Amino acid sequence: MIKSTFLNLLIVWCLAISASCSSTKNLSYVNPEEKLGWKLGSQAYTFRLFTFAEALDKIDSCDLRHVEAFPGQIIGAGSTEQMGYGLSESGRKLVKDLLKKKNITLHAFGVVGANNEEEWEKVFQFAKDMDIKVLNVEPSDEHLDVISRLCDKYDIKAALHNHPEPSKYWTPDVVLASLNGRSSRMGAAADVGHWMRSGLDPVACLKQLEGRVFHLHFKDLNTFGDKKAHDVHWGTGKLPLQEVVNELKRQKFSGMLSAEYEYNWENNKGDVKQSAANLRAIL
Repeated sequence: MIKSTFLNLLIVWCLAISASCSSTKNLSYVNPEEKLGWKLGSQAYTFRLFTFAEALDKIDSCDLRHVEAFPGQIIGAGSTEQMGYGLSESGRKLVKDLLKKKNITLHAFGVVGANNEEEWEKVFQFAKDMDIKVLNVEPSDEHLDVISRLCDKYDIKAALHNHPEPSKYWTPDVVLASLNGRSSRMGAAADVGHWMRSGLDPVACLKQLEGRVFHLHFKDLNTFGDKKAHDVHWGTGKLPLQEVVNELKRQKFSGMLSAEYEYNWENNKGDVKQSAANLRAIL
């Protein structure tokens, strides 16, 4: 009787351990950036030679769950429409279906511009319909107040992007001056690679923009202060990657890091995947 009871208890214990192990295996792995509130993904422009549908396939294969779309990319998957506010209802549904199928979130859109207030309104309406959280923009001076108003109207962030000198927003000084007195939903889309091309220290620039960095275009370059510099795997070039990570942590940054790998255009999927792995290893 005692032996039988012991065996029954042993069986129950073994089943409990087995169930526990099975449950543990089924738990989703959380990438290190997610614990920091960072959304590691890719700017679809990285795969500009392909359709948006094909870009999603590549982003998925890199184990990235977020995308920043850009204006003008062909949607694909049977559609010849282009990404942007001109997308038809059926085109928007197709994009949403493609995103759902790949379990990828459309977090940002840019870099986008507009010719007038009416067009900016259409851009924001499109972003609201597609559940886009951040619009990365490079507006003219006369449109800054328009964007500020639309940010509050639609509860969408707009981030000023820094293409290299002589583009208007190439330095944080200009970005901060443009944000002064405008909506708190306006901030910076910091491209660390473009700062390097302009000869600016990316860590110092991030510090200068503290509290206003909404989005990052992430890249590492083979040389510093050279507009012809090209992308290399993150952590292998001139970007002080560890220092950038430390500064973002210090600022408690919470937003998307868009991999924008503008090199080896025809076959850069592996470059993006390795770069993401390098960043995750540091985190």
